[in-house]
Amino acid sequence: MILCLDIGNSHMHGGVFDGDQLLIQFRMASKTGASSDEYGVFLRSVLRENGINHADIKAISLCSVVPEVLYPINACCQKYFNLEPFVLQAGVKTGLQIGYRNPIEVGADRIANAIAVTHLFPNKNVIIIDLGTATTFCAISAEKLYMGGVIMAGMKMSMKALESGASKLGSVEIIERDDVLGKSTNESIQSGLFHGAKGAIKEIIAGLRSKSFEGKKPIIIGTGGFTSVFRNSNIFNEIIPDLVLKGLYLAHKINEDPRR
Repeated sequence: MILCLDIGNSHMHGGVFDGDQLLIQFRMASKTGASSDEYGVFLRSVLRENGINHADIKAISLCSVVPEVLYPINACCQKYFNLEPFVLQAGVKTGLQIGYRNPIEVGADRIANAIAVTHLFPNKNVIIIDLGTATTFCAISAEKLYMGGVIMAGMKMSMKALESGASKLGSVEIIERDDVLGKSTNESIQSGLFHGAKGAIKEIIAGLRSKSFEGKKPIIIGTGGFTSVFRNSNIFNEIIPDLVLKGLYLAHKINEDPRR
């Protein structure tokens, strides 16, 4: 079994693969300053509660956009699993060409997503939209070229900016809204968050399709915590919540067997 961990700004998203099958998924709030023991106790307990013996974990594959978490997570893997984790970072095999001027700048989670879509949709042009703390767009060509991307503030981040910058505006539940016009302050904020993000997403997709894919229609894949808000908006061809975990699993397999 392989334990895969995606450590983001807000959450650690994890899962366990047995062969190609994803057995379980779990989340933990990201805590800067957490010790290796805190991570170790959590991981062992979540495995135990899902009927998995930690001794059955034979490899760990992870990525992190929070550099200061890597040391305690690494120590946790060695102490609680007796394993040296595979870390998806610059220098490892990915099977991708990176079109960034400085490839090191591409977030490891975005690379994991890209690895997954080239496996799931071979020889296809794809746009990945990851709606999390930030909303990111990644353009992947049919030739496995990571062409580049777009980064904008996520919906929760936008809401917090309103809350901190305007004294009379507070937090609201982020939901899908049919009506654009709000009849209360909360409804107006919800409408702005939903329709503002929806409009931006559609505009960016149109721009990428026109300028980066020469008018050809790429497959649009949604992932991340807020994709469910847009489930009925006819934006995505497919929503794959566990995309990053699939990418981490595949990245480990690629680097475990250089022939793949």
